[in-house]
Amino acid sequence: MSDPSTGRISADEVAAVARLAHLRLEDDEVERFTHQLGDVLDHAADIEALDLEGVEPMARPVRVVNVLRPDEPGPALDRDEVLAQAPAAEDGRFRVPPVLGGAP
Repeated sequence: MSDPSTGRISADEVAAVARLAHLRLEDDEVERFTHQLGDVLDHAADIEALDLEGVEPMARPVRVVNVLRPDEPGPALDRDEVLAQAPAAEDGRFRVPPVLGGAP
């Protein structure tokens, strides 16, 4: 169980979570992960303790502005000119090899 004096997670708890996740951890890994997970949980507690009254939730740390131009129709390429440059064309369309085998 967590150490009540520090609020830190214990090695037994880390080992139990590892078992639930079907992870096989060596003793040195349990010790290392106990410290690492404790640091992560301490940081989460620090964030939870912040006074966020009146702070609007956000998805990103900076506002994102769409800098793309509007999608407006423009002049198109001439179909016959484009098809004339294609390796193979048929009935006004590009001819491509069949997807499921066979000769084109």
